[in-house]
Amino acid sequence: MTQAEDKKPRSDEARTTYDPEITSEFAIPAGLEVSKGGGEPETTSEFAVPSGLQTRQPPAAEAEGSAFSLPSTYSAQDAPPAFTPATGIPAVSLIKDAPWQDRMRTMLRMPVTERPAPEPVQRAEEGGPAVPRVLDLTLRIGELLLAGGEGAEDVEAAMFAVCRSYGLDRCEPTVTFTLLSISHQPSLVDDPVTASRTVRRRGTDYTRLAAVFRLVDDLTDPEAHVSLEEAYRRLAEIRRNRHPYPGWALTLASGLLAGSASVLVGGDVLVFVAAALGAMLGDRLAWLCAGRGLPEFYQFTVAAMPPAAIGVAFALAHVGVAGSAVVTGGLFALLPGRALVAGVQDGLTGFYITASARLLEVMYFFVGIVTGVLIVLYFGVKVGGQLNPDAALIVSQRPVVQIVASMLLSLTFAVLLQQERSTVVWVTLNGGVAWSVYGAMHVAGRISPVASTAVAAGLVGLFGQLLSRYRFASALPYTTAAIGPLLPGSATYFGLLNMAQNQVDKGLVSLANAASLAMAIAIGVNLGSEISRLTLRIGSAGKRRAAKRTRGF
Repeated sequence: MTQAEDKKPRSDEARTTYDPEITSEFAIPAGLEVSKGGGEPETTSEFAVPSGLQTRQPPAAEAEGSAFSLPSTYSAQDAPPAFTPATGIPAVSLIKDAPWQDRMRTMLRMPVTERPAPEPVQRAEEGGPAVPRVLDLTLRIGELLLAGGEGAEDVEAAMFAVCRSYGLDRCEPTVTFTLLSISHQPSLVDDPVTASRTVRRRGTDYTRLAAVFRLVDDLTDPEAHVSLEEAYRRLAEIRRNRHPYPGWALTLASGLLAGSASVLVGGDVLVFVAAALGAMLGDRLAWLCAGRGLPEFYQFTVAAMPPAAIGVAFALAHVGVAGSAVVTGGLFALLPGRALVAGVQDGLTGFYITASARLLEVMYFFVGIVTGVLIVLYFGVKVGGQLNPDAALIVSQRPVVQIVASMLLSLTFAVLLQQERSTVVWVTLNGGVAWSVYGAMHVAGRISPVASTAVAAGLVGLFGQLLSRYRFASALPYTTAAIGPLLPGSATYFGLLNMAQNQVDKGLVSLANAASLAMAIAIGVNLGSEISRLTLRIGSAGKRRAAKRTRGF
């Protein structure tokens, strides 16, 4: 080895150690051997693992600590029980041919995270739909449905269907008795858009209700291609349309309804005419009060007085005419069966605020009827009218006449509800079937009137729901008028008569019987509708979801 080679550094490390040009207090002294890689790390921390401590290395996929990393005690062989089923959450695929009511109701009853993806939107304009205008259209459609007497669940389903038809899938509608609101959130990071509308006026027009259902059906059909402007135009035409029946036809229908009801409780031709005249006079007085701006409570009070006055006049004249049948027929034309069924239906479907408001409205109407009848009966008893409460025990068995009368009652009731002429025949037949079943069970079978009424009302709800699914329309036009013959008019009258004669205990018993019959009607109609839905498959899940009961805790 030459002297030049001996002066050449043997390695880079040696050059770093012995190079005289590098002078630093951190330089490694000569003669000190340091193991390779054993120097002090560039960064020191109090969280560094001390030397000699053995730690378990995390999996390669979770090299850093994470909230999603498995705990140290987790073992695949001894895994804890999970809430999600082993097969996963079943996807719900709705049948396209099913009515939109069933499809939307199914999605509303499932959590937001489990709802299926929105259907292809055919009406979305370039840049997306105008969210405020879609929400406004949705609220206006919901207002017409709620004001027409539709149930809260069906109103929510219609509002949800309109939003989804324009691509707004993250929507949550809310329906109460007087307020409608809807909220749309584009994504989890965007602010929601909320709109509301107050329902101030209510009216009974099932023709308008059916037109709104057809509009919603066209909006949910991807092949219809109804634009937002076209939907607004059709909605304006629906609001401007006149009622299908004039005022004189409604007054005549009210009289025929009262006359038919009087025949159901044992009246003859003279009683039919008297009850019809009393109901028509009460209807005209109610229209006069409405024109003067009086609330509906006073309208019902005034409308209940003429039939009661005619019945008391027959009792004072001793003409041998059943005055109780005249009063009962007049009450049939006033009992709020439509609001009662809607209130109980909202309660059974979980809309307790709306149900409470509807039932409170029914109570006010009923108190108005009671006030008008009690005033007339009280003065009739004071002047010596012989009104016999025991006449309620007399049962007239005229099946053919009573079936015809029940069908006429349902027909006139349908006219009062402003139904379409195409639905009047169906609801008339449905009413005849309801009375036939009630008569066969109560009169021939000697079954209690409450049970007989519940079964008959259940058949009304079942047939009404099937007809509505066949016509893709609301079930109200096929059920409300058909329950007319089952309304507890006679029980109400005899309860009021007992109270007017200071027999409060008997009166309360009879009124409780009337309330039981009314609840049997409402529950029966709702149960029949639910049975029809249970027998028809609406999704791949096999059944629609309902709220899980907690038994009070």
